[in-house]
Amino acid sequence: MPTPNPTAPEPIKRGLIVLSEEEERDDRRPFDRRLLARTLVYLKPYRWKIFGMAAAALVAIGAALLLPYLLGLGIDHSIAKHDPAGLARIALLYIGVSLLQYGGLLCQGKLINSIGQRAIFDIRRDLFERIQSLSASFFDRQKAGRIMIRVTNDVSSLEELLTSGVSTAFADSITLVGLLGMMLWVDWRMALIVLFILPPTLWVVVLVRNRMLAVARRMRRKLSAVNSNLNESLMGIRVTQAFSRERENMRLFGLINQENYRAGMDFVPLNAFFWPAMGFLNVVGTIAVLGLGGLLFQQGWVTLGVIAAFTNYINRFFQPIQNISNLFNVVSNAMASCERIFELMDYQAEVGDPAQPLALGKLRGQVQFKQVDFGYQGGELVLEKFNLDVAPGEVIAVVGPTGAGKSTIINLLTRFYDPLSGAVCVDGIDLRRVCQADYRRQIAAVLQDTFIFSGTIAENIRYGKPEAKMAEVIAAARAVGVHEYILSLPQGYDSEVQERGSSLSVGQRQLISFARALIRDPRILILDEATSSIDTQTERELQAALATLLRGRTAFVIAHRLSTIQNADRIIVIQDGRLVEAGPHAELLRLGGIYARLCEEQYRAG
Repeated sequence: MPTPNPTAPEPIKRGLIVLSEEEERDDRRPFDRRLLARTLVYLKPYRWKIFGMAAAALVAIGAALLLPYLLGLGIDHSIAKHDPAGLARIALLYIGVSLLQYGGLLCQGKLINSIGQRAIFDIRRDLFERIQSLSASFFDRQKAGRIMIRVTNDVSSLEELLTSGVSTAFADSITLVGLLGMMLWVDWRMALIVLFILPPTLWVVVLVRNRMLAVARRMRRKLSAVNSNLNESLMGIRVTQAFSRERENMRLFGLINQENYRAGMDFVPLNAFFWPAMGFLNVVGTIAVLGLGGLLFQQGWVTLGVIAAFTNYINRFFQPIQNISNLFNVVSNAMASCERIFELMDYQAEVGDPAQPLALGKLRGQVQFKQVDFGYQGGELVLEKFNLDVAPGEVIAVVGPTGAGKSTIINLLTRFYDPLSGAVCVDGIDLRRVCQADYRRQIAAVLQDTFIFSGTIAENIRYGKPEAKMAEVIAAARAVGVHEYILSLPQGYDSEVQERGSSLSVGQRQLISFARALIRDPRILILDEATSSIDTQTERELQAALATLLRGRTAFVIAHRLSTIQNADRIIVIQDGRLVEAGPHAELLRLGGIYARLCEEQYRAG
């Protein structure tokens, strides 16, 4: 296994919540225009739709700005002059402009959501494709949960930015400028009210909303801790009950839940202040319009229609400011996700294909390790000056104590890793000179941690050879002795297995993985603790199938249960990264060395 990195940053603890360095960095992350620009590149393929969205938004904005003016016009030129016909015409015009606004908003909403969803689709696709190409070393260093968050939560957090965010940046900015322009055009004196009402509005919107954002981030972190503790408690409920830890678990959950409650209570007064404050400023603006408008009306400088129009404009003035303020929060939240997403997209695979790979024909199966040195992540060497020459068709069993380097040999042979020095060669060709996909199509591996995918049993067996016909699937299942069991199921080979094959026993999952490897007809076969989960009776039934499977193929078999490898052509013993013994079973027993002692210990243990 990889050696832990001694230079890895320590987690940060706040109360009962342990933060990663990444989470701590999110709280003080500066705005990065380059990340925003890189994200917006995903909108470029849809630029014509964006132009259409902008045109629809301009129509809607123009209609919205015209409505208060029509209201004032109706008051001054129709109601004040007792002109019902004129009022009817203005009312019809008002309805027409309202329908135009509705149509513009409808088109704008449909287009921007379509653009945003397509962009999110493209980002998630590119991210998944990138993850598929990364080396095994990356997955050794990263938790699966964090990778899942990149593809799900982080990408989803960009959705608001690429939909309502883009729309807000354009539409509300134009609306705000348009409102100021209309107010100045209708009456510049009453437009001065904006100078009076704008400073307190900006203070509430910018400062209070920023404080609300900081508290909301803390609330999300506390809630995440509650969910994590709850998930862990449910997953380990049997262990908890077996050790009578219920009260202690309840105490710990209560403390974490209390921190979540306190974070929520910090948010309450801010939220309770913000929205009433915005409503109050709206009322103050309306009173100012009526007060100043009344004075100007008495002097004959403005009409009642102008006052009515200005009241409407002032009421519309606050919403774009709130939306633009919220946009900064949306961008701020999205930046953390952008950085993590593009950091993953930019990650360079440590094991890559050469620029001009050698053509790889059908393998004979000769394997050579030549003076191989290897260690994980800057740790001590796991293999040192390791040499091994395996003839085509030879079955090699690899034994040794835990941490000796057995699985490392398999990792290098499958080219999940490259050696630090030396070379791993197949048929005399250094694996670093061939295309990984071409090479791996001719090998198969059955690992200790058997993974069964959601789907049917036939689909799982066919996973090793997607184009395989049903006859091949059945033949592979017969060879490993799982055919009769599959037929006993209600749907046979079409029976659905649950996630990770949870509806199957451990032994059944292992047998299906054997069939999945068999169907490829591999030239090199790797069995890494492949029979560790199978009972003794099943193991005996499997031996004949394994003998057929291994015949004519180069095979590497790692096993702690030494009774399963006695028929191997050669058994090699690894200790401290070096080959210390090699030979057939009987010869190694006569030698009386490490292998003989391991056999004796297992025999005594029963």
